[in-house]
Amino acid sequence: MDPILYTPWRMAYLRGENRQDYDGCLFCVKGQHPERDAAEFVIARSTHVYVTLNRYPYNNGHLMIVPYAHGPSPESLEPEALTDLMQMVNRALAALRAVYRPDAFNLGANIGAGSGAGIPDHFHMHVVPRWSADTNFMTVVGGTRVVPDTLESTYEQLRAAWP
Repeated sequence: MDPILYTPWRMAYLRGENRQDYDGCLFCVKGQHPERDAAEFVIARSTHVYVTLNRYPYNNGHLMIVPYAHGPSPESLEPEALTDLMQMVNRALAALRAVYRPDAFNLGANIGAGSGAGIPDHFHMHVVPRWSADTNFMTVVGGTRVVPDTLESTYEQLRAAWP
């Protein structure tokens, strides 16, 4: 029998229940409510973008840089917003290096539903820290990703280290 790793916290996501609190675009709502930053795991804000933890991370410290402007692709953003986005990517890299000391990073964006974008109508950039051993037996053999820290702990550490 194959071993089973239970992740009951993902069931609300799979059922679509986690979006019931949002009227409209999840990223737009998060962008409009700075008073909910801690509850929403928003780590930092700037003029055109904000940084938030991915609630269903690929790896510990998986961040998303989200423009306030609603649009499906980076082509929909003003040059100032694109510049701000990349500056926040650099700050995210610095904070992640300080807290977790990853070996590498993946930066990317899924543009359009066909690319696997979970929220295809609102462009955002992913910053994923990587370690040489993060594709261990659990991922390769078990098909299961293990994230070693809670979102709450990750949030607190990255907020404290934000440059």
